[in-house]
Amino acid sequence: MELSKKREVYPDLAPVLWHSVGTMAALLQEIIAIYPMLTPPTLTAQASNRVCNALALLQCVASHTETRGLFLQAHIPMYLYPFLNTVMSKSRPFEYLRLTSLGVIGALVKVDDAEVISFLLQTEIIPLCLRIMETGNELSKTVATFIVQKVLLDEMGLNYICATAERFFAVSTVLSNMVQALIEVPSVRLLKHIVRCYLRLSENPRARDALRQCLPDALRSDQTFSQCLKDDVTINRWLANLLYNITEGA
Repeated sequence: MELSKKREVYPDLAPVLWHSVGTMAALLQEIIAIYPMLTPPTLTAQASNRVCNALALLQCVASHTETRGLFLQAHIPMYLYPFLNTVMSKSRPFEYLRLTSLGVIGALVKVDDAEVISFLLQTEIIPLCLRIMETGNELSKTVATFIVQKVLLDEMGLNYICATAERFFAVSTVLSNMVQALIEVPSVRLLKHIVRCYLRLSENPRARDALRQCLPDALRSDQTFSQCLKDDVTINRWLANLLYNITEGA
């Protein structure tokens, strides 16, 4: 907890954490210690707070240019995947655990790095994110959608998702369900990431053909989200580009 408070005031905390003897091992012990509380779900708020302090330090290591590559080579994100796989447990300690774990992956993808995208695709991050996008709270959904967006923005990620109909429809079905849910409870922040994902998909010829049939009507209509989007120039431009892409040459 004390170390995690120092993240903002000490910019080179990450290399110190990585290179000091036994520190990363101790942080991984903190993470592994709560695996038995995942199934059956017995995670307490105290245990969740404790492991989330360790995760905050891992996020620091994942964000730093000097340690990001080492963090990936050691496959440390794999230790967090069990936490992302707890979507059936809806209690606050579990939501906090998932959100903080997503924050570590989000820190990795913030910087455009093909090595990061390759690692995440090989380790099946997309299905984990899709599950959270369907069932998480708004904040978890937003971070999970941001991760998928960043994967799509990389050429390797776009090609991977559009390589098979099964992968494309897994992503587009979840995005479509999220749009339907946002009609009832709008969130501009979440909608922004969804529209950006659709726009990126529309840049792939096969996906573009499919989107002509499966893009939600709510995004084709100017009225559905017009009230909540009226002041957001960026989303409106993305939406216009998306609609242009899927109608051009249709």
